[in-house]
Amino acid sequence: MARALMFQGTGSDVGKSLLVAGLARAFTLRGLKVRPFKPQNMSNNAAVTADGGEIGRAQALQARAAKVLLSVHMNPVLLKPQGETGAQVVVQGRVHATAKAAAYQGMKPSLMPYVLDSFGRLRDEADLVLVEGAGSASEVNLRAGDIANMGFARAAGVPVVLIGDIDRGGVIASLVGTKAVVDPEDAALIRGFVVNRFRGDPSLFAAGMETIARATGWTALGLVPHFAEAVRLPAEDALALAASPPAKAGARITIAVPILPHVSNFDDLDPLDAEPAVEVRRIRPHETLPQQTDLVLLLGSKATIADLAALKAQGLHHDILAFARRGGRVLGLCGGYQMLGETIADPDGIEGEPKIARGLGLLKVHTVLSGEKRLEEVSGTAAGAPVSGYEMHMGVTQGADCARPFLSIGARAEGARSTDGRIAGTYVHGLFASDAFRSAFLRSLGGADAETTYEARVEETLDRLAAHLEAHLDLDLLLTLAR
Repeated sequence: MARALMFQGTGSDVGKSLLVAGLARAFTLRGLKVRPFKPQNMSNNAAVTADGGEIGRAQALQARAAKVLLSVHMNPVLLKPQGETGAQVVVQGRVHATAKAAAYQGMKPSLMPYVLDSFGRLRDEADLVLVEGAGSASEVNLRAGDIANMGFARAAGVPVVLIGDIDRGGVIASLVGTKAVVDPEDAALIRGFVVNRFRGDPSLFAAGMETIARATGWTALGLVPHFAEAVRLPAEDALALAASPPAKAGARITIAVPILPHVSNFDDLDPLDAEPAVEVRRIRPHETLPQQTDLVLLLGSKATIADLAALKAQGLHHDILAFARRGGRVLGLCGGYQMLGETIADPDGIEGEPKIARGLGLLKVHTVLSGEKRLEEVSGTAAGAPVSGYEMHMGVTQGADCARPFLSIGARAEGARSTDGRIAGTYVHGLFASDAFRSAFLRSLGGADAETTYEARVEETLDRLAAHLEAHLDLDLLLTLAR
């Protein structure tokens, strides 16, 4: 049976996902068979697995770090918020139910058998399972029926490392306070702590580490300096969209991206952000399109009709329509593709009350939402270049502009383009990670070939992250703590 070690946090966004990814690569480079595991995740940024389901994007990155194929068992419970209906509950890769927050709390105990089943499957095929918690370990108000943090650790008998983030301040209080509020039997599972995202001279916090260790009785496992290159890795949390990257002095192409309330799969932007010649401008509510815009890109959405309504409420649809009338180019991905059409029908009330919404009318297509979700890795050609990606959507889109597909997947035509080719839509995510396609697409916008080899860049960054953790954490001690 594989060893296992769980990493929980004093709060959300303390760096749990990144640390697990780095440790997965570090232990893999040591020759161990490593599997990542997160019992419960909440994210609309998901990935398609080799076994035909979906998991959170963070676990996809961790699996990549461990150099293994994605499996639904790496994230057996995935919550995908989708507006007024609550959240879609995905269990072992498949849609299980839709529930609002209060109803989900009552549902959690029934999900623990799935969680333990998936954990057992990974343990059978690995030397080491690295488990990531969710949110904060100190949320004792949610402890009853918990499957994400201490509830799982107790049920599976997995020791815990607690992570605090010094960058946000109050790290001593957050770690010591966690010991104070959690159940003593839960606290007994915590073997040590890590202080993450330190900036400056480590000697200045030596007394802080000693204070935490003395107050909690936990082993100080390391003070991890801020890893600036983390921005090169795909982010899972929509908090990553809170601020636009710095302006690029040498940018020749400006891509405007409206950030809507239920945006999903926003890592489609990462390969574009990586290009020195491309500036991706996030457009917030009540902002307008930049005067110099080469492309409007509409991302995927977990609640397409609601996000379309938000776009119209902001008045941004007027800007997009005027931009298109002036000959501007617009590309819609998945939910963004659906918004570009003439209508979106939801006869079964998948996103709320049954309704038909008028789209932007830039493509002569109509979408009908349906209960069956398409989850599939795909490869084909677009703009004369090879491309690979994945489909993850509910709904069927048909119409006259589908006669001019955006890409070909084998013998299947996919997506749609307007008669002049300036407006296009596709259900395929991950297109821009294909370097040859990204080059061809940027050339069509008046730019030059892509300068970044995107996938190699991610691999190099994972290797550097692993080396960073090797230097600042005692990995031999972590292995000793795992059981």
